[in-house]
Amino acid sequence: MFSRIREVYDYRTMFWGLVTSDLRTRYKGSVLGFLWTFLNPLLMLLVYSAVFSLIMKSNIPHYAAFLFIGLLAWNLFSTSLSSASGVIVRQASLVKKIYFPREILPLAIVASSVINYIFSLAILIPFLILSGIYPSWSWCLLPLVLLFEAIATAGFALLFSSINVYLRDVEHVLNIFLMAWFYVTPVVYSLSMIPHKYAEFFKLNPITDFVVSFQGILYYHQPLRWKLFAYAVLFSLIILGIGWMIFNKLNRRFAEEV
Repeated sequence: MFSRIREVYDYRTMFWGLVTSDLRTRYKGSVLGFLWTFLNPLLMLLVYSAVFSLIMKSNIPHYAAFLFIGLLAWNLFSTSLSSASGVIVRQASLVKKIYFPREILPLAIVASSVINYIFSLAILIPFLILSGIYPSWSWCLLPLVLLFEAIATAGFALLFSSINVYLRDVEHVLNIFLMAWFYVTPVVYSLSMIPHKYAEFFKLNPITDFVVSFQGILYYHQPLRWKLFAYAVLFSLIILGIGWMIFNKLNRRFAEEV
């Protein structure tokens, strides 16, 4: 695995080229182009603010801010997996023509989503301040949480993108699975609202740890729940190792299968 990581690093120019290409092609052909990177989260924020302040009122103070924090964290994960699962097949011509570490393809998708998340902070942070949620020292922990969510997402992306080469249904089933996964992740509700007897089950969901951590440091101004976050860190490293191992094993016949 470490030799493969080093090889990916050696191809870093190609990696960043793919990241840049993904960021550009997301809104290719649209009038506003790259501005949609900022407009998408802004429009999402306006819609949810209207819905949950006027129609479906919540007992959570500044609920729109609470929801937006969770949605951005969830979207980073779900968008990466939806796009990365089919990336090897979509890039079949590249896979067949030249040699390069194939891991670059799904990892570039994840990196692109992380950059999109960082751009979204330009909308999130001013909105938090306007909502009366001011910066605190806990916000300094944001890069740490983001790093390990990216690691976990990369592990899943490697896993599903490699399996999808052999079982093309994986890409479609995954999108349905992600819809169900969303509702067992405390994005639209807080972890404290879950009945105690089910709380441990919800905590087994690794994405819960990241969403709760983002909510804790940005919304509640609390330090990380280190026990919960330690589980997230451990899971991130394990799923990255498993994803990379399976990808490396299946990688040998990609050119024949795509």
